[in-house]
Amino acid sequence: QVQLEESGGGSVQAGGSLTLSCVVSEYLFKYACLGWFRQAPGKEREGVSSISWSGNNTFYTAPVKGRFTISRDNTKNTVYLQMDSLKPEDTATYYCAAGRIRFGDPLEPKEYNFWGQGTQVTVSS
Repeated sequence: QVQLEESGGGSVQAGGSLTLSCVVSEYLFKYACLGWFRQAPGKEREGVSSISWSGNNTFYTAPVKGRFTISRDNTKNTVYLQMDSLKPEDTATYYCAAGRIRFGDPLEPKEYNFWGQGTQVTVSS
């Protein structure tokens, strides 16, 4: 049973753009905070961006502020990550995750219970 499925990864040159999509099972999508995380080889998984279940609150890690935009379409049970002005340091496997977070850090991986399989993003200089 697929609960979160990412797509949209690929290879681009620095300065380019990609849009990641994640289709979420309906029972997870509702009332869940949705987040995008990334993990580069040899590094820990880090929070990139998240969006509250209402869509009214969004969060970004400092290195991507002003370049990435998270959004969710409740009619399609889908969360998106628009990534512009990509840099080589953005190269990583990107994961979508869902969690019911009330008081925790929305960019902390430990707050999320459900994860997708990941999609690779490679940015060349």
